[in-house]
Amino acid sequence: MDDEGTVVAFPHEDKRQIVAFGGGGFSMEAGNPHLDEYVMSLARQRRERPRVCFLPTASGDADHYIVRFYRAFPGSICEPSHISLFRRDRGASDLREHMLSQDLIYVGGGSVISLLGTWRAHGLDSILAEAWRAGVILCGLSAGSLCWYSQGVTSFHGEVLRVRGLGLLPWSNCVHYGTGQGRREAYHRHLRAGMCPGYAVEDGSALHFRGTKLAAAVSSRPEARAWCVGDGGDEVIETVMPTRYLGTEPAGGSGMQAVA
Repeated sequence: MDDEGTVVAFPHEDKRQIVAFGGGGFSMEAGNPHLDEYVMSLARQRRERPRVCFLPTASGDADHYIVRFYRAFPGSICEPSHISLFRRDRGASDLREHMLSQDLIYVGGGSVISLLGTWRAHGLDSILAEAWRAGVILCGLSAGSLCWYSQGVTSFHGEVLRVRGLGLLPWSNCVHYGTGQGRREAYHRHLRAGMCPGYAVEDGSALHFRGTKLAAAVSSRPEARAWCVGDGGDEVIETVMPTRYLGTEPAGGSGMQAVA
């Protein structure tokens, strides 16, 4: 990454990339495009007009969510598409062919439990892993972050529950960190009980992985933070990570609502 926050490709870099938002992007930060622009900058390294596919599975393929995606990713800047697994006309006759032809796959928020069950029923879990290995960039917020990790916690259905993700990233994850609903406390409890160490991410922050290694922590707001979190024996240890603010001046109010 250069001094202006632009990602620069280098020879021999791991082509497998995931950008996991704690919360943010077009569905949570109206008027603040920094995180979406960041993932688009990565996708443009693959193609000038990237192919971007939205997976709204965690929301039950909510119509309003799909409409907002097309407003944020219009045909003037990319080749947008979406897959609706809950609909008879899901949007692509061959899921594998469509996923592997994309430059960026963007996963929306909602219920990560419903998302994982639906993906596995349709075989999309293995297709996404194949796409990742082939160099298709994976990203998402909230449930769309939790899904990539080995383990995580979710409070979408009320009680904070432990979930097992796809395991592309061999860490645990907690999104919307510090926003209430007992996520932080539950995450710490599970870490003390043997959950693997991982990353806790506030709304407005995102972690960019190349392969399974963290390449950068970025944010859409100057105050948004992320932590490396693990069990230190008698207590859970939180280490705040250096985070690059993607804007040039403080953003306004976020107007966010946690969705996972």
